[in-house]
Amino acid sequence: MFDILWRGLVIGTGATILMDLWAILLTQFGQSAPNWAPVGRWFWHLRRGKVFHESIADAEPYAHELALGWISHYAVGILYGVIFAIIMGSGWLAAPTFLPAWIFGIVTVGAGWFLLQPGLGIGWAASKHPTPNKVRCFNLLAHTVFALGLYGTALIIG
Repeated sequence: MFDILWRGLVIGTGATILMDLWAILLTQFGQSAPNWAPVGRWFWHLRRGKVFHESIADAEPYAHELALGWISHYAVGILYGVIFAIIMGSGWLAAPTFLPAWIFGIVTVGAGWFLLQPGLGIGWAASKHPTPNKVRCFNLLAHTVFALGLYGTALIIG
């Protein structure tokens, strides 16, 4: 079991790093870089039991929200890697295939669409955002890249 947890931690980290590299690449084509400060503020307010905000920008700021946002981003990515490794088991880790990683990556979009985005005040699946379909497409692409990271990292650590 320790081996599965360790590999899950590594593939979750690798997948999150690849997703961040993807975001950096997109900035070269005019896409804004992700701002993890609102996510950090959201996580900070979770400790008080406040999950959903009309607008996270109106919530009380936290001095270290950007750092907390980055930490949370990686913690969630690593947690997803561990969960995926546990679900798939040692058989998949020994001989990874892309399809299960991709299905899992797409499923994880649900946490953003139905928990984080409403929590930030931008509605279910970014429905209150000025360009909700663009956000949804980029979410699906980012989580596909995350899935490639799960798969690729599993191949590398073989």
